[in-house]
Parts: sequence; structure tokens; C-alpha cells
Amino acid sequence: MAGRRILDAGCGSGPLFAALRDRGAIVTGFDSSTGMLEQARRRLGDGADLQVADLDSPLPFPDGAFDDVVASLVLHYLEDWGPALAELRRVLRAGGRLIVAVDHPFAIHGIQRQAGHKTDYFATYNWTEEWTMGGQTVLMSFWNRPLHAMTDAFTAAGFRISVISEPHPVPEARELFPDEFAVKPSFLCFLFFVLHAG
Repeated sequence: MAGRRILDAGCGSGPLFAALRDRGAIVTGFDSSTGMLEQARRRLGDGADLQVADLDSPLPFPDGAFDDVVASLVLHYLEDWGPALAELRRVLRAGGRLIVAVDHPFAIHGIQRQAGHKTDYFATYNWTEEWTMGGQTVLMSFWNRPLHAMTDAFTAAGFRISVISEPHPVPEARELFPDEFAVKPSFLCFLFFVLHAG
């Protein structure tokens, strides 16, 4: 990581930004939420390179500005990945990496079916969930798509898929989420992709 120019796309409150910076990376982060960026600034300090930007619009960075882009749990907010992936590819240098973490589509499909929703795994569909934190409840809206729709979007945007990973949870997760592990011990939650720009 040392010396690599990394863009944290949809950086939220900055935990990944901090981890990358601690490993010597030169990190820039953006998020569409000014509230999340305020939290990130508190975490990271005033010197952190944080900007307001939205994946639905052109990004405020020059072509080839970054060695790597990390998009962790951000693409699922978008119905159409095409324009966002084109922008992320544009700001990567030739041969640069886009590292993506998404909700596992099979897990989301299973959750929707358990909740009594009739969903088609092969469809791209929007679903909404209520989240309560700090005494406030908000509706969170996500787009779920099957694996082939993800890989098709990546290759259509000019990326070469190097890695698709379905990691096992860390051992500590069993202690933190005993009820979930009692029902499904393998606990598929996320998919990770490493993509290379041509």
C-alpha cells in the first residue's frame, strides 16, 4: 500500500480510508453525504482529502489519477452501474485496480424469500429495509442483481476480472453473531472482486 494513490469511493465515515492511510497509502475519499463526510473528518482529521461527489455524476478527478479505487458496499445503491463504472475506470491509471465489495446476491435473495417476498434471483430489483440506529429509523433502499449482471457490467465497462472471492467470516464473528451462525454456519454475506483497468 505504501505510496499508492487510492480513491475510497463512497468512503462514508472513513474507516477504510483510515486503514489504508495507516498502511502508507495516499488516500482520497468521496461520498455524496455531507453528514458522513463530517464524521469522516472527525475520524481522520482536517488534513484528510475528502470531497463531496456522487457516483451518478462525473467525478471531480483527472483521468488516470489513481492506482487503485476501492468501492466497498456502495454500488448496491445504484440501479445502473454503467456510468459509475465508466467514471471509476476513467480515474484509474492503465492497469490500475478497482476493488469492489458487494452484498452477496444469493444471500440477499434468501433474506428476501425468508421475509415472504417473491423475488427472482435472475432479476435486478430494488428492495427497501428499515434501519434503526441511535434511536432514529430510516428507510434504506438497495438494488440487488445476480452475479452474471455484476460480471457483465464489469466487463462492459472495460475491466478484466482477476478475482472473485466469497470469504469466510473471521473467527470472532461466531461470538458476535451466534444466532446467525446457528442457522447458517457458512454465513455467505459478501462478494469481493478485484478488477483491472485495460
